[in-house]
Amino acid sequence: TAIVIFGVLIMRNTGKEFMPSLNEGSFLLMPTSMPHSGVEENKRVLQQLDMAVASLPEIETVVGKSGRTESALDPAPLSMYENIIQYKSEYIQNEKRKRQRFKVNEDGLFVLKDGSLVSNPNNEIGEENANYDTSKLKDPFSVGSSQLIPDDDGEYFRNWRPEIKSPDDIWKEIVRVTKLPGVTSAPKLQPIETRLVMLQTGMRAPMGIKVKGQDLKEIEAFGLQLEDILKQSEGVKNEAVFADRIVGKPYLLLDIDRDRLARYGITVEQVQQVIQVSIGGMVLTQTVEGRERYGIRVRYPRELRANPNDLKDIYVPVEKGSPVPLSELVTIRYEQGPQVIKSEDTFLVGYVLFDKIDGFAEVDVVENAQALIQGKIDSGELIVPKGINYQFTGTYENQLRAEKTLSLVVPLALAIIFLILYFQFRSVATSLMVFTGIAVAFAGGFLMIWFYGQDWFLNFNFFGENLRDLFQMHTINLSVAVWVGFIALFGIATDDGVVMATYLTQTFDRNTPETKQEIRASVVEAGEKRIRPCLMTTATTILALLPVLTSTGRGSDIMIPMAIPSFGGMLIALMTLFVVPVLYSWREELKVKN
Repeated sequence: TAIVIFGVLIMRNTGKEFMPSLNEGSFLLMPTSMPHSGVEENKRVLQQLDMAVASLPEIETVVGKSGRTESALDPAPLSMYENIIQYKSEYIQNEKRKRQRFKVNEDGLFVLKDGSLVSNPNNEIGEENANYDTSKLKDPFSVGSSQLIPDDDGEYFRNWRPEIKSPDDIWKEIVRVTKLPGVTSAPKLQPIETRLVMLQTGMRAPMGIKVKGQDLKEIEAFGLQLEDILKQSEGVKNEAVFADRIVGKPYLLLDIDRDRLARYGITVEQVQQVIQVSIGGMVLTQTVEGRERYGIRVRYPRELRANPNDLKDIYVPVEKGSPVPLSELVTIRYEQGPQVIKSEDTFLVGYVLFDKIDGFAEVDVVENAQALIQGKIDSGELIVPKGINYQFTGTYENQLRAEKTLSLVVPLALAIIFLILYFQFRSVATSLMVFTGIAVAFAGGFLMIWFYGQDWFLNFNFFGENLRDLFQMHTINLSVAVWVGFIALFGIATDDGVVMATYLTQTFDRNTPETKQEIRASVVEAGEKRIRPCLMTTATTILALLPVLTSTGRGSDIMIPMAIPSFGGMLIALMTLFVVPVLYSWREELKVKN
């Protein structure tokens, strides 16, 4: 009972998220510049971002993109950058993507094919290597696998610097080197994950707020207020909070004066045609290059349309008269407008993006932010303008939908298991005895999740390997993957109870005990006969999960949280070897007593 109560307490205090992040081996850096930045400035900044990221030794390739193609499927403004970053694996791998060992000398230095030496980036030069002049050693980050000598008795060659322990550390380095004036920071993203989030929510972040309304300036102003509040919320990464700057793009407005047109006998269409041909360009025909088609566009050269003063000197032809300069017919002025207009559910919408600090669960961060914003509204510090509403979105919405589904699926699974047990034993009491194994296993699963989050648990070396590193132990949040593991555990946890209860029933039918001593003798007899099969059932399940718990390849981020409940639950479920016989004996003794 104490174990079950402790397991329930752990469940209530465990963080929640939709799904564990799947490591893709790459990052997607998506910062933004200010709306008024021009094409040349955005191009320069994009090149700076690429060079800054490429300067990190752990980075293999980085490719940046600004703007979008001629497609409505990618509504990215020019000021939003996309840098796809591929980082190196921690250790050099062979063609089978397995860690490769390379030849080292007696001092632990790697021997290259040209006879020179290089130190292991994972270890600094120690006292045993003091006789080497470190200035003559090659830079370890300039060494490729082609220069090293493969040797099955050698050592692994680490691609990362000693202070870089995980991909999260690489991302922190990327954020550090990409802090440029006029460029916002960005939440931690991965290419595939980001595309899925953008398809679901339209946002380029796993968490955010959608501000909806009818006026873009009001939406932007309210979003900026939410940005300031979110930076005060617990668990929110300050540098990743960013509200859309919607209105701020400078537009050159050509306001046609119809009275002046009438004076010269010029139509609006004629003026618009001149503006289109001279400034925007007009496609007159196409050139055919094999299977490709290219439009031939005609417009004024750049030196004749580079600034508003040049546009004033564009002449509009007048029938039976001298051409008239454009400045006589239109008023030219600058005006700020929206960079991008986004809409959803018939409302205009703006986004406030944010990200969580490592170690915090998504749902906890969102709930903290919701409580803080609601508190500001209740106290009158934040006033929601009329016609404006906001809602949290992102993977948080997926978590809410998953919770609703699981609230039906988990009880349904338990009910089906109980019905199967009842059809087996034709007794509610016996079925409940076996069913207690599920409660014990349920608590065991949460105990294992709690142990995974404790730094002291298994924090020692075994044959030179730290067990926490071997089992990749870190804080586990409740997610769909974890609950799938629990559903699988519920079915497995009853195996021992079924084996034990079946033989107990058969033994009592055969012996028909009539006294307390005879009942206990029959229970011990049945238990001794079935304890070995029960142990084998549990042992095979636990051993089968060990390769999953120690896996490091693609998909292990999902499989490990799925296996943890089953592993911990089956360890604790061994108690059912004693619980079921004791409960069975108790029931039979009550029958004799009555």
